[in-house]
Amino acid sequence: MDKDRIVGSAKEFAGRAEGAVGDLAGDAQTQASGKAREAAGTVQNLYGQAKDAVRDATDTAASYAKDAYDNSGETFRDGTQAISKKVQDNPLGSLLIAGGIGFALALLMSRPARRPPPRWRYYG
Repeated sequence: MDKDRIVGSAKEFAGRAEGAVGDLAGDAQTQASGKAREAAGTVQNLYGQAKDAVRDATDTAASYAKDAYDNSGETFRDGTQAISKKVQDNPLGSLLIAGGIGFALALLMSRPARRPPPRWRYYG
């Protein structure tokens, strides 16, 4: 729990008490001061809640990232084993797929660069 939440709650309570004293005494200035203190306490309490929420979200994200990093080697190893099993089960299909990918890459790399059309034409 953030200290802003505690301080904000205390200010809010003190503002309510001051407003109640102002109501009993019939003093408008004390009532207004109590309402202002109560509002300031509410804002500080909400600020503390927001900080707590951000801290929790950051901790959760860091935990997920750490778990993903720790398990990345296993995931890569499992994927590699699955691919090697598919290649062993169907070597001809794997060879055709690899050849198709190589052919597509060769086409993409050997294309001439496109030139933009000329902006001005001189007729003369």
